[in-house]
Amino acid sequence: MVRRFRLALLFLLHAALLGSMASLAACTIEGGVPTPVPTLTTVPSGPLPTSAAVAERMALRADTWFIGMLDLPPDLYPYQQSAAAARLAAPVTELLFPSPILAYNYGYTSTGVLERVPTLENGDAALRKADVYLDAAGTITTTVTSTITQVDQLVITFRWNPRLRWADGTPVTADDSVFAYELARAVAPGDAAADLLARTASYEKVDDHTTRAVLRPDYVGAGYFLSYWTPLPRHVLQGVDPARVRSSDFARLPIGYGPYAIVEHTANEIRFERNPYYFGPAPPLSRLTIRAIADPDLLRANLLNGNLDVVLADPVLPAMLQQFDADAAEGLVQLMAIPGPIWEHIDLNLDVPALQDIRVRRAIAHGTNRQGMADALFGRRVPVLDSWVLPGQKVAAPPDQLTRYPYDPDEARRLLDEAGYTDPDGDRLRASPEGITLTFQLLTTQGSSIRTEIARHFQQDMDAIGIHVEVTETVPDELFAAEGPLYLRQFDMVLFGWIADAEPSGLQLWSCAAVPGESNDYQGENFAGWCFRDADRAIRTADTTLDPVQRAEAYLRQQQLWTQEVPSIPLFQRLSIVVAAPDVRGLSPDALAPVTWNVGTWTRKR
Repeated sequence: MVRRFRLALLFLLHAALLGSMASLAACTIEGGVPTPVPTLTTVPSGPLPTSAAVAERMALRADTWFIGMLDLPPDLYPYQQSAAAARLAAPVTELLFPSPILAYNYGYTSTGVLERVPTLENGDAALRKADVYLDAAGTITTTVTSTITQVDQLVITFRWNPRLRWADGTPVTADDSVFAYELARAVAPGDAAADLLARTASYEKVDDHTTRAVLRPDYVGAGYFLSYWTPLPRHVLQGVDPARVRSSDFARLPIGYGPYAIVEHTANEIRFERNPYYFGPAPPLSRLTIRAIADPDLLRANLLNGNLDVVLADPVLPAMLQQFDADAAEGLVQLMAIPGPIWEHIDLNLDVPALQDIRVRRAIAHGTNRQGMADALFGRRVPVLDSWVLPGQKVAAPPDQLTRYPYDPDEARRLLDEAGYTDPDGDRLRASPEGITLTFQLLTTQGSSIRTEIARHFQQDMDAIGIHVEVTETVPDELFAAEGPLYLRQFDMVLFGWIADAEPSGLQLWSCAAVPGESNDYQGENFAGWCFRDADRAIRTADTTLDPVQRAEAYLRQQQLWTQEVPSIPLFQRLSIVVAAPDVRGLSPDALAPVTWNVGTWTRKR
C-alpha cells in the first residue's frame, strides 16, 4: 500500500511511555525493540577530583547540549518506514541529514542543502507534453493501445549546494542523490519512499551538483518540488545489499552532512560532535547528546537538576502536562506547547444502514463534546477541528464558510427523533419503529491511553443521547494491516489519527477512487466510503491543479460538502510540547519541523 505512510500508527510514539507509573498508562511497541531501562550511576571510588578536573567537567558541560527523549528511534536511516517512525527519528536525523526542503509552519523553506526550491516561476520546474496510451476507461496505461493522447508531464531540476561534504570529508554529489533513488528502486525503504517512487518516471544526474526528476504523466500536484532523493553516501554503501541497509552499521552510525556528526550510539544514548565539514555556520556548542529516559518522572527530574537542557515529550499525557505546567509557573522550566500535526477523528462507515441517514451522522456530531475531550486531555490548549484540513494549512476553509457542529445534545436528540429513532420505553436506548436499536461498535488502537480516554468520553456522550457504543481496542498491527478491518471496512466507527503534512493531499483520503475495495485491490484511505460526485470532482481538481487560486477554490468547495455530509467527525490536534531549561534560548518548536531544525542558533543565556 503506497500511501500507508500517512497512517498515524501512534503506537510507535506511545511506546516511549512504557513502564509502571502511578500517573501514566503503559503502552507497548508492536514489532519494535525493547524500551531501554535507565540505569543508576554509581559514584566512582578513588581520590576526589581536583579543582582543575572539576573545571574541565564544567567546561565540557557548558559546551554540550543534552536532549532527553522518552525513546530513541530503532535506526537512524534517513528513509524511515512510516510517518510515525519518521516523526520519532526526525529530531535525530535532522542533525545528520538536514532536510533539503524543510516543512515548517505548514509551508516549505530551503535549508541550504539545495541552492533554491525549484518552482515553475524560477524555471527549475517545467511542464512538457508527453504521449501516453489510454485504456478503454480513458485511464493512462503503460500497455500499448490504439488510443494515444498528450498530457502534461512535470520535470524538476534540483541544484545541490556544491559546498556539501560528508562528515568524513568526501564531497556530496549528485551521484549520492541518484544512488539513494537506485537503492529505493531495489528495495523501497519505507512508505514515503514508496510513494515517491510511485510518482517518479526517472531520476538522473545532470552534472556533479544537479539532478533531474521526471514525474509520471499522471501526476501533477502542488508538492512536485519534493520529488528529490535525500543523498546517501555511495562511497560507503556501494556494495551493501539494499535489503539489509536498514540493519547495517550505517543505519546505526550513519555518516551525514549536517551540523553534527555521530560518534557513539548505545541503547540509551547517542553522542554527537560538531561536524568540521558542515557547509553552514558551525553550531555554537561543540557537542550534543541525546538520551533516552523512558520514565517521564525521571525525564523531568533530569531536566530540573540540570542534567538535560531540552526535553521532547511526544506524546504528552495529562499528568505529565500538569507537572510541567507547575514547573513553568515556578520559573523552573520553559514550556512551549503547540497543536501538533497528529489529529484524532472518528470515521463513520457509510455502509452501515443507520449511518447512511445524514440526520444520524449530524446527531452524532452535535452530541460529541469534542471541546470537553480536548480540555480534559490538554488543558484548553487545543481547539476542536471544523474540517479535515487543519487550521494551519494554507487551504483551510474559513470556519464561517463551513457547516459546524457545536456541542448541542438537545439538537442531537431532535435530529434522532426526526430520523425516527425514539426511546418510548425510557431505557435510554433509541430504536427505529422496526425495533432496530442505535448500537454501534467503535474500533480503536490498543495501547493508547489518549484514545482510551477519548473513547470513554464518546461513549458517555452517545449514551446521553440514546446511542449505545461498544468500544473494541485492537492491536495497531492488526487494525492497519492490509487485510485488517480498516482496509476491509469491517467496522461501524473507527477512532484513529492522521499525521498531517504541509499539503493536505486529500485525493487519497476522500476521492471515490480511494474507497478501499475489491476493484482497487483495497488501496486508498477513504475508509468511511464517502463517494459524493461534486466533492470527488473538487478534490481531484484541488490535488492536481498547479493554479493556486483554482486549488484554494476547489479545497473550499470540497470542505463545504464534507462538513455538510459528515462522513467523519474531526476531533482535535494532539498537543506537542518542548520543555527547556530556563537559560536555553533560540528554540523555535513547530508542528511539522523537528525541534533540532535550527540547533545552530541555540544559545545559553549568560
